[in-house]
Amino acid sequence: MLKDQLNKLKPKSKILIIAGSDSSGGAGIQADIKTVTSLGSYALTAITAVTIQNTLGVKSVISLPLNDIKDQIIYTAKDIKPDAIKIGMLHSKNVIKKVLEALKILKIKKTVLDPVMVAKGGARLINNSAIEILRKDLIKKVYLVTPNIPEAEVLANMKINNKEDMILAANRLISYGAKNVLIKGGHLNSKKVIDIFLNKTDFQIFLSPRYKTKNTHGTGCTLSSAITTFLSCGKTIKKACDLGIKYVNSAILTNPNYGKGNGPINHLNSMEIKKRFK
Repeated sequence: MLKDQLNKLKPKSKILIIAGSDSSGGAGIQADIKTVTSLGSYALTAITAVTIQNTLGVKSVISLPLNDIKDQIIYTAKDIKPDAIKIGMLHSKNVIKKVLEALKILKIKKTVLDPVMVAKGGARLINNSAIEILRKDLIKKVYLVTPNIPEAEVLANMKINNKEDMILAANRLISYGAKNVLIKGGHLNSKKVIDIFLNKTDFQIFLSPRYKTKNTHGTGCTLSSAITTFLSCGKTIKKACDLGIKYVNSAILTNPNYGKGNGPINHLNSMEIKKRFK
């Protein structure tokens, strides 16, 4: 009986996370690990940079050696093959090139890109040359790209003021070679949060409540990791997006209100914590 119960706790899939570290724990690789784990999967990691930050802002970004970034990806996946990959902060052109080299070797279909560009406090996390190679090369190599509105504006080279602009931007990214696009509408001035999914043959609008809180640090990282986890477990891409959005909404609603600035959300919202040992 105990063995059967413990078997149910085994990870459902394996996710390789390629992203930067957030010392405050609310975003980046820390948020990704918490999300993947709380949704019942196993997180592998390759860290691209170390950020020194708290809920009030980013103090500095420390780059890791380029070959070490690539080696983390290859060496880790060589032993434990991931079912899916989530990509977050890639702060330079050369980092993106190394990640592209690694992706070519791994050949993992279910790869989700969250094109992290600006921290919640406003700090820039990527340079212009990196944006260009991300737009021209990387979005073609992934299964899904999940920009927020400021990121979509940069990638699509246009201003987004409404739902129609979001659809136009998503179509523009498809024309650049993206297979699937989910534009997150949290920055839009609307009563409800509008997220738009689009590919060459399908389209869907997701509507969510807009919660009045400043504690939304790491929502983009969390959403992309949640979607990746659901994809890795066999959900369709639209269902994975739907479940990921619901998970993030619940995490925002139950946020722990930590820090003096833009605080983190509650990644444990999906878990039932029970005492197993007395």
